[in-house]
This record gives sequence, C-alpha cells and structure tokens, in this order.
Amino acid sequence: MALVHGQTLVAPRERDPAARIPGQHARSIVLRLRMRTIVALGVLAVVTSACGRAFGLHSPLFVGAELALLVSMFCVSRFVLPLVERHDRGARGEEHVGSLLDQLEQEGWRVIHDASFGRGNIDHIALGPAGAFTVETKSHPGPVHVRAIHGAVLRQAQEERETLERALGAPVEALLVYSRAWVDRPLSRRRGVRVLPARMLLSYLRRRSAALSAEQVAQARARVVSALGESAER
Repeated sequence: MALVHGQTLVAPRERDPAARIPGQHARSIVLRLRMRTIVALGVLAVVTSACGRAFGLHSPLFVGAELALLVSMFCVSRFVLPLVERHDRGARGEEHVGSLLDQLEQEGWRVIHDASFGRGNIDHIALGPAGAFTVETKSHPGPVHVRAIHGAVLRQAQEERETLERALGAPVEALLVYSRAWVDRPLSRRRGVRVLPARMLLSYLRRRSAALSAEQVAQARARVVSALGESAER
C-alpha cells in the first residue's frame, strides 16, 4: 500500500484478482485490435498524403503508398474485421452469461469472472450451495448439436475443470454454455462436460441439491482467490 498526494494507491499484487468483470479479456482484445487497425490505417493515410504532396500524384512513391493503403484496407475488411467481430461476439456472450450468474449472489453464491490461472482464462467460476462449477461460454449462433461439438471445445472445458479442482482440492463440474444458440440435447453430458443454453443455466444451478454450507462456499472462494493471486505473481 502506498500514499501519493494523500491518496491511497493499491499495489498491483494487492488488487483483488477475483474482481474482474465478465468478458474483460475478450473485450480488451477487441479494443486493442481496433486501436491498432485505426493507427495503422492512419499512418498509411498520412504517408500517402505526404508522398503526394512531396513528389506529385504521378510519382511512383505516391502510387506505391496508395496501393499499400488500398491493400491494407482490403486486408482489414477481409481478415481483421471478422476477427474483431468474433471477439466482440464472444465478449457479449460472456457479459450476458456473467450478468445471469451475478443474479445468484443474493442466494449465497460467489461468482468470479474471467479467472486466469496462468494458462488461458476461465470465463466464469460459480461457487455456491450446489458446489463448484466452471462455465465456458460460447457465442456460436447455433443450432448446436451436442454430438457434433468439436473435441477441442470439450477439452478446453475439461482442462478448466481440472485447473479449478487443483486450486480447490475438491470436485468441480464443467459447464459449456451457449449464450444464444439452440442446443438439441440441453443438459446432456459429453466427455464429462454438461452442455446447455444460457436460458437454462440459472434453473439448472438452483435446482441442484445443496452440497456446501455458506462457510464452505466462503472458504472455496478464498482458495480460488489465493490461487489466482499466486498465478498473477509468477
């Protein structure tokens, strides 16, 4: 803890590692891609204009700069914009699912968003009377056929569950939640991962049998926060 001009500043390692917001990582990628694209196109536009003024509109340098600008604009529309849209859609999906999970806070649950243990991010961690859950959010518009879900997606959810189990030293259930898709076999499990649409998430968690007391939920959250803090310091 440090004081600067009478104000208390919290050192980075003292910040709550569980205080991130839903979709924070994905949203930061979107903002970074947009900023880099704007800066790159802006620089090319300035260089093109400068070449035109300095060497004339018929100069090979101006023509080359103009072609470079056009090629860059094509690449942005063909490759960068779809990438930005994909990350933006993912961020919106995480924000939607996160807002649903936050409703459980008044019912004794503790929710941690965008949790990083050093290898990728877990979109959401839900700790409550029903136990511990990892929530991997996908924004695929659907329809989603559970039997056809790609193995890599399931492995991701499995690895997130294993990561949280190591942190807690207790069983964790992995949930794969589609924020806006129709799922043909909701609540079914594939390779140990339960698949469901976002509209069924809260009802599924609420109707699970109680397994943890309020004290155990608080202890579980403390373990997760401690593990997140250790990962951030590595």
